[in-house]
Amino acid sequence: MRRFARTLWVALILAGAGVLGAGAEDSKSAPTITMKTYYLGLIRRGPAWTPGDTPEIRAIQEGHMANIRRLGAEGKLVLAGPFLDDGDLRGLFLFEVGSLEEAKALCETDPAVKAGRLVVEVHPWMGPEGLTFRGALPRPTAPPPPAPAAGPGAK
Repeated sequence: MRRFARTLWVALILAGAGVLGAGAEDSKSAPTITMKTYYLGLIRRGPAWTPGDTPEIRAIQEGHMANIRRLGAEGKLVLAGPFLDDGDLRGLFLFEVGSLEEAKALCETDPAVKAGRLVVEVHPWMGPEGLTFRGALPRPTAPPPPAPAAGPGAK
């Protein structure tokens, strides 16, 4: 499992490097890389996980996916997805929030976590600034400055 975790970290680092583009060989034209803290959630099978497909499991999974879409649309979830090897490590979340506590609290909103089918282990992770969730709503920007006051003789 430790070997897999190391492989995951290397893959995330390489993926981040791919986001930044090529051209690092020419230091004069290399982009400036701004790093920031994200929160990586490693999703594992929980104590109530069972194999199979029942109406209850389907409802929990639908709620899990709806929660992912909601967090992505709110701009709090940068990416999420399953691992495909059917092991105890089921997938990952990558959060862009203000604290480890906030990321953990967001994990607790997941219906599959509430049901005990999944558990999430959250770690701070340093990655390139600007990673986004494709389903995210536009991020809020500062309001425009107020219009200048009308001077003498203005209509």
